[in-house]
Amino acid sequence: MNFFEWLTTKRKTLATMNVAELRAQEMLLQNERNRMQARVGQLAKDKQKIIAQGAKEKTPELRRTFAQQYDLLHTEQMMIARHLNIRSKEVLTVSRLRMLRESGQMFGGAAGVRPLIRESDLAAIERLIENDRISSEMYQERLDEILRMGAEADESTAGISPAAQELLKIWNDMDAGLIKDTGTAFDEAERRVREREKAVEG
Repeated sequence: MNFFEWLTTKRKTLATMNVAELRAQEMLLQNERNRMQARVGQLAKDKQKIIAQGAKEKTPELRRTFAQQYDLLHTEQMMIARHLNIRSKEVLTVSRLRMLRESGQMFGGAAGVRPLIRESDLAAIERLIENDRISSEMYQERLDEILRMGAEADESTAGISPAAQELLKIWNDMDAGLIKDTGTAFDEAERRVREREKAVEG
């Protein structure tokens, strides 16, 4: 189960966690990241030992055995390094959202209680996290941009009707690829408006 699957199976999603919950998740991810870093370092040392042993050994059969051991260690190191890149980006995500939540509570703004991030942004973040070609440094820039744009979008929707807000969300979902065509977008917009009207009437 990956990071986002774990979050969505809980009572609260990443976007609605409070400061304490975000901090707890941040610490769990940091501990796992630290274990991965230690393992990658140990594997590097083990590979160096094998190279030294193979250099001293002149028997072809034993050298072949050392080479196979080296290959296994290298494969494990690459697999862990990939997961380490993902985990580092997850830690950064939770840390950023925790700071946003703390800032919202400190200044008494809406960010202290409302969801921190939109579903469309969460989908975009998930794709960035799982993309091996995006390093932690690149991800940090993209994450900050997404969170900044999300905050600006929240400010721009202030004062408009709930139905219009739903339509803006649907367009964001289309941008993220969650809704494929305008026909589906129209049906979804109508459905959400009807649900809002029923909630008000009820």
